[in-house]
Amino acid sequence: MNIHEYQAKELFEKFGVPSPKGRVADTAEQALTIASEMGDQIVVKAQVHAGGRGKGTFKNGFKGGVHVVTDAKEASDLAAQMLGQVLVTHQTGEEGKLVSKVMVAEAVDIKKEYYLAILMDRESRSPVIVASTEGGVNIEEVAAVTPERIFHQTVHPLLGLQAYEIRKVAAKLGFSGDQAKQFGKLLSALYRLFIECDCSMVEINPLVVTPDGRVLALDAKFDFDDNALYRHPDIEALHDPTEQDPREVEAAKYHLNYIGLDGNIACLVNGAGLAMATMDIIKHFGGEPANFLDVGGGASQEQVTNAFKIILGDPKVKAILVNIFGGIMDCDVIARGIVAASKEVSLNIPLVVRLEGNNVAAGKRTLAESDVALTSADTLAEAAEKAVAAIKA
Repeated sequence: MNIHEYQAKELFEKFGVPSPKGRVADTAEQALTIASEMGDQIVVKAQVHAGGRGKGTFKNGFKGGVHVVTDAKEASDLAAQMLGQVLVTHQTGEEGKLVSKVMVAEAVDIKKEYYLAILMDRESRSPVIVASTEGGVNIEEVAAVTPERIFHQTVHPLLGLQAYEIRKVAAKLGFSGDQAKQFGKLLSALYRLFIECDCSMVEINPLVVTPDGRVLALDAKFDFDDNALYRHPDIEALHDPTEQDPREVEAAKYHLNYIGLDGNIACLVNGAGLAMATMDIIKHFGGEPANFLDVGGGASQEQVTNAFKIILGDPKVKAILVNIFGGIMDCDVIARGIVAASKEVSLNIPLVVRLEGNNVAAGKRTLAESDVALTSADTLAEAAEKAVAAIKA
């Protein structure tokens, strides 16, 4: 789960991570009120779940999702130009994202920008601090061209962040004296936030030093572990479904794992690994998968029916490939779900089904005895080949 920058700022305040003051507005009038409290340097930021906002362009032609102004009226005018408009950045894709809120915050002069993040590293199975002296909007370019400027510090998951590790990161960033102390307090607070809130990533870009020597977190991006959200109802309440693909929101209602892609062969599979393999083999035979859809190990007939509805909600889908390996799952339950779903949604595109495993004979019999127009396959390769051929035909 991701949250907006203004919500991240609220978490910073709760855990003592120093950051410029600011609040969120969803109307130009609110922006005017907030900006009038911010002094003579104000930043207005479009609130969407995407990076590169400063270099983005709105579909109405307005340039930039981040602007610094010097009075409240300018801030209000900027908010009016951003709100209700679609912002396109290198991370949103051509479709862009609708801006329904802006953050109005104190703008600070910047002497130096840095990059700082904490994330979970699967290889070491530990939190890792990622930092660089080259922060700001071009951090992706730094990673690609000069990766040696980005360094890592693994943290033992049981011992936690140690004082010598903080000093090591501070030294790598070039901090000394009072700034090293400020950075140490900031990093300690950030790590506590990361652990206590079950984050999978927290990124500050940029972390800045101001001309008067303050070390501040200027911008933030969070990811939370979805499996731990039951422990954090306050964080779960921050979820903004308008920032997600509506198909993904709908799939979550039925405990389906769905991610929309750009192809035209929809996949309905049980198990994440098998779903990945299914997408790979579709590509191998020259096709393009339209989605990742894992119905899990014990899907019901109702889940299969709703999965079909979600799949067919994508106008790009021209064929469906069902690939089920029944372990816990009963192939006949899936087969009945396929038949029921096909009839309920009046399926009129090619459907290829491959069943294997638990009660497969009964499942194949259910499909064969139905009046649903489908193509059976015995292997994954055969299923993928037939689905790609159906598209080409």
